[in-house]
Amino acid sequence: MSEGLRAQKKHETRKTISDVATRLFIRDGFEDVTIADIAAEARVAKMTVTNHFPRKEDLVFDIRADFTSWPSALIHDSVFHDTRELYFEALDAQHALVGFSGKGFAWMIRQSPVLTNALHELHREREANLVDLLIRRHPEQGLAPVLAAAHLTTVLRVLFEEVFDRTVDDQPKKEIVDTLWPVAEQAFDQLEPAFGGY
Repeated sequence: MSEGLRAQKKHETRKTISDVATRLFIRDGFEDVTIADIAAEARVAKMTVTNHFPRKEDLVFDIRADFTSWPSALIHDSVFHDTRELYFEALDAQHALVGFSGKGFAWMIRQSPVLTNALHELHREREANLVDLLIRRHPEQGLAPVLAAAHLTTVLRVLFEEVFDRTVDDQPKKEIVDTLWPVAEQAFDQLEPAFGGY
């Protein structure tokens, strides 16, 4: 088997396991589903599951790398203005990176302390990545870049949580976008005088 085919098969196996696990978690609850249950349903060995997903909660957050590197990995010029632009693009696209998911998925996370903590961990990791970017760009400014990253990622987190809450309440996605758009504009406007220069 060529390297390309091997990589494709690995990706397909990973996606199948994640999809199966998420379906079982939504149906039966995160805490009540075992790795053995997932392996049996996905028709793979338990070791295959744990090789792809070392922690059970990783099965839920299979976009971890994308989540934690967003928006820092996509920023080219102004950290503040690029973050703002990227947020509204993602909001308009109803993207998972800003909180959009199905009601069952959002409810599953809200009902599980383990998943809630894992989500908080993702937000902290996202903040750490933005801090790292700002410190590299402004090493002479001491604590100021850390504070800028904290404020920006707090806005992203609060808006994310609002999307999740409204999803649990079964609010239509388009309505969530229309409601959050002016709120997000106000939030970024409030930060711009202090952090617009980053």
